[in-house]
Amino acid sequence: MDVELFPRERTEVAPGAVHVPHWLNTERQRALLSACRQWARPPAGLRTVRTPGGGTMTARQVCLGWHWYPYAYARTVVDGDGTPVKPFPAWLGELGRGAVAAALGPETVPAEPYDIALINFYDGDARMGMHRDGDEKSHAPVVSLSLGDTCVFRFGNTESRTKPYTDLELRSGDLFVFGGPSRLAYHGVPRVHPGTAPPELGLAGRLNITLRVSGW
Repeated sequence: MDVELFPRERTEVAPGAVHVPHWLNTERQRALLSACRQWARPPAGLRTVRTPGGGTMTARQVCLGWHWYPYAYARTVVDGDGTPVKPFPAWLGELGRGAVAAALGPETVPAEPYDIALINFYDGDARMGMHRDGDEKSHAPVVSLSLGDTCVFRFGNTESRTKPYTDLELRSGDLFVFGGPSRLAYHGVPRVHPGTAPPELGLAGRLNITLRVSGW
């Protein structure tokens, strides 16, 4: 195994936005990947998201708890097969709460339960434009978990999609949490590096599991 000259450390990218490398060990990554593969199966499975302007997102998505579509939530896959959204498991909510405690401190863990998961699958050509996670009533911290291929993650400011922003690598097993003054910051994925997933995962592409609190 390659040894990095400078091991990656926990980094506060902006106030309330923290990157924790290697947060998920290999066993936990495998377990989460197995769950994602089940969630991606129909009904209410992995779908292509269509934007109001008639375009499509290059990353495909499946939702748990609440179904997100641009730019609202529903209890059924209104822009897909119309079936009820898959339930949000309690263990995934506990994982989210543990992630917030690890990144921002136990005092920042929200009282409300995590009840939304947006799971995006990126192949080598997929991207995600700069956007804000602003369709929820709650402003509890957003939890982002990465599996598979490494990506360039761009974390910006709360005012616009343009600079200033910070580019960083998110690798398999990494955690990124943003809340507080950074909760509504623009962010995106301008690039994925194909073939960089850990071989032991058996995953070609990148999975991003984003956990949110609806506040409803």
